[in-house]
Amino acid sequence: MDHQDVRAALAELRLALAPHLQADWSVPAGGLEWSCRETLAHIGHDLLAYAGQVVARPADRYLPFDLTVRPDADPAATLQTALACGELLAVALAAADPALRAWHWGPTDPGGFAAMGVAETLLHTHDITTGLGLDRAMPPALCAAVLARLFPDAPGGDPAAVLLWCTGRGGLPGLERRTTWGWKAALPA
Repeated sequence: MDHQDVRAALAELRLALAPHLQADWSVPAGGLEWSCRETLAHIGHDLLAYAGQVVARPADRYLPFDLTVRPDADPAATLQTALACGELLAVALAAADPALRAWHWGPTDPGGFAAMGVAETLLHTHDITTGLGLDRAMPPALCAAVLARLFPDAPGGDPAAVLLWCTGRGGLPGLERRTTWGWKAALPA
């Protein structure tokens, strides 16, 4: 995965949410404890953190900074912030040497950071659209790419449904719903 996948996920984020900025964003985002607005701010936080890791290349920790979106920021400003943070990740990935490694619970390549950025964007967009009562499917090709990179042992099936199952957000026939999960972006040593 790469910067183009991140930009495709950002386009999905914009398409899914921009028409609904007048909705009540104080409601919970799907099954999360965060509101829809807080979840959107979290997307920006994670995308900026990943961009920082790619640029700084720390080998053993996350950089000690956090994005704070002011509590009085409306959904439009929060969306603009998340999209800006995503574009910073895309720019960092486009400039990154493929051999680069930076820390995310181990040495992670640019493709791993791209996959995490896409996953965070798609999954939390799903959480927000669920919270807002919208019916929007996640793009199958991006979901399949995330599964291949972050969940290589995932079961077969519809990529969006499988990604939701892998992250504890949905069920799959014949499989118990996950209550704990994690992805592996770091490369084997």
